[in-house]
Amino acid sequence: MKLFTTIFLMVVMAFLFGSILSRIETIEQLEFQLEEKTYTIDSLIHEIDTLIWENEVWAHNIENNTTHLLSAIIYVESSNNDSAYHPGENAVGCLQIRQCMVNDVNRILKRQKSDLRFKYDDRWLRSKSIKMFDIYCKHYGLITAEEIARCWNGGPRGMNNPLTSTYWRKVQENLDS
Repeated sequence: MKLFTTIFLMVVMAFLFGSILSRIETIEQLEFQLEEKTYTIDSLIHEIDTLIWENEVWAHNIENNTTHLLSAIIYVESSNNDSAYHPGENAVGCLQIRQCMVNDVNRILKRQKSDLRFKYDDRWLRSKSIKMFDIYCKHYGLITAEEIARCWNGGPRGMNNPLTSTYWRKVQENLDS
C-alpha cells in the first residue's frame, strides 16, 4: 500500500507539475501575443496621428483656398496663381519657390538617399511645388501652422526672425476668413 501511495502521489505531482508548466507556457504565449498586439496598436496609433496631421496641414481645397494652411500660404504667396513670378527674387509658381529652396530640397532628398530630384522648372507645377513644400516641412520637423508658415517664409530659423511674424499674420487672416 505504501508503494501504491508513493506512486500515486508521484503521478499526481507529475500531473500537477505538468499542468503548471503547461499553464506557464500558455501565459508566456499570451504575454507574447499581447506584446505583439501592443506593437500593432502603437503602430496604428502612430499611423492615425500621422494621417490626421497630414490631413490638417496638407489638405488643400483650391475652390475654398482660405480653409486650410497650404491653401492660405498659396494665396499669400501667389494669389493662387501657378504662373506667378517675382523677378527680384526669382521666385516662381504658386508657392513662390526660389532656386535655393529647390537646392535645399534636393540636398534633403540626397541625405535621405532618395533618387527623387527636382529641377528649377518644377517650381511652375503646383503638384511638384506642394511636394517640395511637404519634403521641406517634414525634414525640418515643422508642426504648428505658425512654424510651417514662418519657416516657409524665412527658412528653417524663420521662427526666430521677427520679420516673418508679418507673413504669419497674412496667412492667419486667410485661415480665419
